[in-house]
Amino acid sequence: MLKKLAAYAAMLVIAFALLPLSTNAHEMTVVFVTAAAKGIFPSGTTYKGVPLSGLRFGAGVEIPGDTSATGEFQATLLGTSTGGQPQNIIIEGEVSGGSAANGTATFSGMGSVDMSDGSPVSKGVLFIVTITPDAQGKGTMVLKLGTTSLPIATVNEGSMTIQ
Repeated sequence: MLKKLAAYAAMLVIAFALLPLSTNAHEMTVVFVTAAAKGIFPSGTTYKGVPLSGLRFGAGVEIPGDTSATGEFQATLLGTSTGGQPQNIIIEGEVSGGSAANGTATFSGMGSVDMSDGSPVSKGVLFIVTITPDAQGKGTMVLKLGTTSLPIATVNEGSMTIQ
């Protein structure tokens, strides 16, 4: 009888130990952020002295609800060099953190910035992206690179989703 009671107690201990894991798993909501879009910046927008008219960007991000995130982000800032030629600044990064609430998603990570002017590629640049899609999948996007916050870009082509 004592062996059965000990076995029963052991099973209860295991069951209670597993209970919080399954409860937490149900409380966490995974959010998926996808984007393949193009946007325009307000007049006068610059990055490191390069005048910008807009950007193209793509993202595939999974946010599990615990401030972590995984995925990738890529953007091309559409600029003009001092000589009047197109100068597309390329940003590529791995997403490592994120959150989503009230129709807005914010994600961040480390990436590289290629100014496309012959200078060395900057690596280990912190990026923070905030997207707020509207009902048509357009909306707004805000990008911060290192200590530089670009103004709000209005998304006018493609789509962004938070699911």
